[in-house]
Amino acid sequence: MSGAGGVGEPREQRGMHTAFDLSFAHTEGRWARPGSWVGASFPDVRIYQEIARTAERAGVDLLFFGDGSGIPDTWRGSMDAAVEWGIQWPRHDMSPVVTSMAAVTEHIGFGLTYSSTFQHPFTVARLLNSLDHVSRGRIAFNVVASARGADAANYGFDERMDHDERYDRMAEFMAVCRALWASVPASAIVADRSTGRFADPSQVHPIDHVGRYFSVKGPLASMPSPQGQPVLVQAGNSPKGIATSAEFVELVFGFGGSVEGKRRHRAALDAALVAAGRASAVDTVGILWATQALVGRSAREAAERRDEVAAFWNPEAVGAFLSHNVGFDFSTLPTRFTVGELVAEVQRVNGAQGGFVGSLAASLGASASLSRQELFEHGWQHATGLDHTLCGTAASVADALEADFEATGSRGGYMFASPLAAPSGFGDLAELLVPELRRRGALAPRYAGATLRENLGLEGGDGVAG
Repeated sequence: MSGAGGVGEPREQRGMHTAFDLSFAHTEGRWARPGSWVGASFPDVRIYQEIARTAERAGVDLLFFGDGSGIPDTWRGSMDAAVEWGIQWPRHDMSPVVTSMAAVTEHIGFGLTYSSTFQHPFTVARLLNSLDHVSRGRIAFNVVASARGADAANYGFDERMDHDERYDRMAEFMAVCRALWASVPASAIVADRSTGRFADPSQVHPIDHVGRYFSVKGPLASMPSPQGQPVLVQAGNSPKGIATSAEFVELVFGFGGSVEGKRRHRAALDAALVAAGRASAVDTVGILWATQALVGRSAREAAERRDEVAAFWNPEAVGAFLSHNVGFDFSTLPTRFTVGELVAEVQRVNGAQGGFVGSLAASLGASASLSRQELFEHGWQHATGLDHTLCGTAASVADALEADFEATGSRGGYMFASPLAAPSGFGDLAELLVPELRRRGALAPRYAGATLRENLGLEGGDGVAG
């Protein structure tokens, strides 16, 4: 994602970066499909160590974990469907798992997700500082503004926070985290064995933050970490989300979709970076497009595996999935409605306006009329991810990725999820697809530096704590 030139100057062709999204490697029926682990099951740490070693052999840049702390209970006001069918649960705090994965690898990075809506910045800043030490500089922080009711209830919120307020809180949360990470600079550590003098107190300062949401004295009572701060990631694709993240983001997770949709997201991000006074970051902040990929050794094998995925989903599982992720109970919809009316209802309850609802509005238009059955046909495709899954041989999937990368600006790469069982689905990506891309020269250099930031081509970039 590094490159020469500023805004308006020609950019050199850059290679793709790759990541694996392990957030749901054990849910939505994956645990039971052929190719799942034998003799171990979630959350056995050996499962994740195996994936980490396999991915590192292939040269994958990052292993990513999303997070959610509540069992989905928006559908019909009950958690029963989610519990019965394993829809986006169980979910553990994966930070201890990341430490174990770091212990058996040398280069690959790890992304963890924490919510600025519910968490306290001091706790998160301290934890991620420690994990950056444990991993020797291989941690990324994906900060999210949470819209899920099941999560909110676990943190004492009776209702979801307003959409824009969630991002106002995120902006302050990240300002506090960054100030804490900078409160003990590397130059402050003297560690003079001859005198016993450990640090220079003139360089260690409280941050004395008093804001709308947080009051934090500081400084962070920790050693400065290898990266200074973790690589900062955000995934919001609403106008407010993009504008907020432009203040600090180093890497963006994009929701994929059509080439035109990706171009619009890229253009909106570039404009937001310039508006935030970070014009130089336009060329360095890449987007990893969320991409579900199913690779077989033949086209027929890939198609057969896709059919296995489709067979799992039933209406209750789809309803639980959609309602949880949007934050709106789809069982309450009338028999017939327009897309615009659906969008208005989601906004009314402060649900997620991007993702499924946003893509529906973009593809059909606000005036389009849908029955509940027609909506669930769209929803089934969204829940399975089969509406946007790249399915085929390594060569055919690589062809599609190369064309897409060039068409969307050649800045970033792909965050691969697999609908198949783990580890086999990720094993196929690591052993078939990634080597094919590397053989073609499509990938960025393999582990060019010592830290994740260096490996992503971000070292010395705009806004990075030193």
